[in-house]
Amino acid sequence: MTNPPSLIINNLPILQKISQAYKTWHNALPHIPRLTRYSLGEKIDKYFLELTELTLTAGYSKKELKLLLVQKASIKLDTLKFLLQTAWELKAIENKRFADLAAQLVETGKMLGGWQKQLIKETPSQWGES
Repeated sequence: MTNPPSLIINNLPILQKISQAYKTWHNALPHIPRLTRYSLGEKIDKYFLELTELTLTAGYSKKELKLLLVQKASIKLDTLKFLLQTAWELKAIENKRFADLAAQLVETGKMLGGWQKQLIKETPSQWGES
């Protein structure tokens, strides 16, 4: 069996990081206690998907929209990290999985931050300053 062609993920390395983290999360989800899985777990899953969507949209948007979308993705990522930490504090996620997810999301945050800084440099401010 041959591997299917990679569609978009190769054009945006940050999507590879997000996808890797989501796969880690997806493998952890069945092991989360039922009460948490169908509340906080579903919320975390939703935030992962929204982060992916915002990042993908930013990657293919016009220059004027990119910065706003990257900033929204950054906020989504910070909220996602907070929700994952909460799940860990509730002992819904085992230590190793949480550590793996945290490391992957920290790297994602660095990539988003770098992208945001680059966009700020490239985008003239709304006040006409550079």
